[in-house]
Amino acid sequence: MKNIFITASLLFITILSNAQGDAKAKAILDKVSANVKSLKSLKANFSITITGAKTKAQTKSGTVNMKGNKYFITLSGQEIYCDTKTIWTYMKESNEVQINSFDPNENSFTPSKLFTNFYDKEYTYKYANSTMFGGKKVDVILLTPTNKAKQYSKIELMIDQAKSVVAGGKMYEKNGNVYSYSVSGYTPNPPLTDNLFIYDAKKHPKAEIVDLR
Repeated sequence: MKNIFITASLLFITILSNAQGDAKAKAILDKVSANVKSLKSLKANFSITITGAKTKAQTKSGTVNMKGNKYFITLSGQEIYCDTKTIWTYMKESNEVQINSFDPNENSFTPSKLFTNFYDKEYTYKYANSTMFGGKKVDVILLTPTNKAKQYSKIELMIDQAKSVVAGGKMYEKNGNVYSYSVSGYTPNPPLTDNLFIYDAKKHPKAEIVDLR
């Protein structure tokens, strides 16, 4: 489940080029990207439910804090820190912290990519329809990866029409798993210090450290 954000949400701040999609979808996605980029920081709540043919449905919820490409995520017993150089993932159940190098060019889904314009280089996009989601009217954008080696066959992105922010969506894995997520409780420009995005070993002094750099 942690890989939803380690390999499905370091997606955020890329450069617009090679646009591959219809004009209506692009206009909606560009507005979301511009909206988020105008903020100095952002905080939001989210939930993720994974379903599969051979697995029982699991739901986890958490909070994401963002400041540029930096992020701090709490997710049902996990803490994920990124200061744009290093990613620390602390897992409460095993009392272990994994350390990885941050790679902005990695083909993964990260919080910054989810809320900005990752779509222009990595996916073709098409406007699907307008519907209700979580009591809000949303536009549904269908994303298809240009790289067929990606683990996802398609992504449905739901955009809040009133606020031009990501309200939720679905990620379809080729193995049959489906990740359904919703985002709520947006707080624009909360006061976030840079220390928030760096793992503090003093918080978990007995945690096993697994350095994967």
